[in-house]
Amino acid sequence: PLCPQVKAFVTQDIPLYHNLEMKHLPGADPELVLLSHQYKELERIPLSDMTREEINQLVQELGFYRKETPDAPVPKEFQFAPARPLPTLPPPQAPTAESKTPPERDEGEHPDL
Repeated sequence: PLCPQVKAFVTQDIPLYHNLEMKHLPGADPELVLLSHQYKELERIPLSDMTREEINQLVQELGFYRKETPDAPVPKEFQFAPARPLPTLPPPQAPTAESKTPPERDEGEHPDL
């Protein structure tokens, strides 16, 4: 059975977190399982000995976004939280006039002699 602290977190706090889901496994100790965006398991953190406050702190440190209410909208920058954006992907942009001009290679690369 869930300890009262973990149970309070599960019933009252999980609905406030974006991208945090509860899966009930009968007889299993409560664990926080962190998955990658491809649903690969990254880490398991046992919650049995933690207080509700400690679990909340942990989840927020991991980057999960906590909403004011379960139905509150999630800001755009937190839609994929806690996933870190991949540094290799440039932010999506509409093409601008600047992107059509060739890069200005001459500036700054060749100091005047």
